[in-house]
Amino acid sequence: MERPELPLAQLHAFVVLAEELHFGHAAARLGIAQPPLSQQIRRLEDKVGHALFRRDPGSVSLTAAGHELLPAARRALADLADGLAAARAVGSGQAGRLRIGFAASLALTVLPGLLRTFREQFPGVHLDIREMTTAPQLAALHNESIDIGLLREPPADETELGFEVVLNEPFVAVLPAAHSLAAQPTVQLAQLATSPFVLLPREAGPGLYDQITGLCVRSGFTPQIALHAVEWQTVCALVETGLGVSVAPASIQRIRLEGVAFRALGPDTARTRVAVAWRRNDANPLVASLLTTVIQDSAARPSND
Repeated sequence: MERPELPLAQLHAFVVLAEELHFGHAAARLGIAQPPLSQQIRRLEDKVGHALFRRDPGSVSLTAAGHELLPAARRALADLADGLAAARAVGSGQAGRLRIGFAASLALTVLPGLLRTFREQFPGVHLDIREMTTAPQLAALHNESIDIGLLREPPADETELGFEVVLNEPFVAVLPAAHSLAAQPTVQLAQLATSPFVLLPREAGPGLYDQITGLCVRSGFTPQIALHAVEWQTVCALVETGLGVSVAPASIQRIRLEGVAFRALGPDTARTRVAVAWRRNDANPLVASLLTTVIQDSAARPSND
């Protein structure tokens, strides 16, 4: 069935007149003269096909058709007002939905504070949080299935995505608690040359993987990688069983396992970079709002958090 076209100005005039039941008072409330109001009502009645008001000398009252239309007219105007408010909130970056990918290790460091701050500033925004390693985040940004990424070691040759480094984090040695080097407060990377390694697979985060293996090479050895695990929690669990050692971002120390020892790693000049990533051509105002929050949050955090 074809829907009738009812101009909003006519519906508004109808509702106001239905509430005032006086053409002069309704016209004054609408800020128009009485003749244009009468014309609006007459046009609406023509579209409905029935009179909406009974016009008696000195009084105005709703007809049965008018009584039937009034609740629907009020709902239509209220729905429009709600829709306009929602559109303005989304357009100004105050509401809407934001999809965020994050590396699991960042749940131990930057993510909780960032999300708490953003929710306080933008309570009307729904956050869709998705755990994924760096390489899947980059793919998800390109295919527009996420809006923001929080990842490690952003690629240097990426042109379609923007990156802002928000944290520079030192590395630690991850050892079985019974390992002979666990008695030392600091472990030199070269001391791990003969130990098997447990690392994340390269495809999960090429930048971080290459950085860790590059540190080993610069310390005089190529790491013997015995096992791979996709999550740092699993890496630590495998180290705890004595299957190898690892080198990890310092925030991994917040994973508490009795059989694992975390030790400062020397030389201590190496840092892993945590960055926020986004599509450069993304016009979503929520992305800009979150980027501002991320940068402000990182400015308040020590660089070696």
